[in-house]
Amino acid sequence: MSLRQLDVPEGVQVFSGNVAELHPLLVEAAGDKDVWIVGGGDLAGQFADAGLLDIVWVHVTPVVLGEGAPLLPRRLRLHREHVERDGQFTAMKFTVVGPEPRG
Repeated sequence: MSLRQLDVPEGVQVFSGNVAELHPLLVEAAGDKDVWIVGGGDLAGQFADAGLLDIVWVHVTPVVLGEGAPLLPRRLRLHREHVERDGQFTAMKFTVVGPEPRG
């Protein structure tokens, strides 16, 4: 496996590791504002696994790509709070209740 070098813009920091170690840094940087995690289902799933995910916003577009992929690579119990139209997208807000029980 080869790693590629990134040209990191000024003011951007790169982190690799456990998101539980990153979270306090994000909260401190955000001050009294919310922390937004943008980067896909696996990244959101890592925060969920650590109990650090409260809300999930999902934007759905009317395009089908192949067989599709799961929204999150984790089974989470979500409670839909809000649905709205955002241009051609449907935006849905969910609160994270917890892991989906197996069984």
